[in-house]
Amino acid sequence: MRKASAVVLVVIALLFIYAALDLPPTGDHEAPAAVHVSPRYIESAYKETATQNMVCAVLADYRSFDTLGEVIVIVIAGIAIVYIVGVSRPADEI
Repeated sequence: MRKASAVVLVVIALLFIYAALDLPPTGDHEAPAAVHVSPRYIESAYKETATQNMVCAVLADYRSFDTLGEVIVIVIAGIAIVYIVGVSRPADEI
């Protein structure tokens, strides 16, 4: 069983390494995100969102559903931690 788990782990690691080789280098000015996405945000963020801060415009307006999903995951993790810590203590210590 351990050998099978190790083989699966190695295969997954190799797939991640293979996928990472196709990523553009850090700071590449010709990367798709730098060529297509960023200029649009910079040029039209204020007109489309009426927000002075570019970071807030991107996080709160353009990527709001993604940010909401991340917040939900963090809240669920916090609730799970509170539940686990609360259940693991004996009742006489409370």
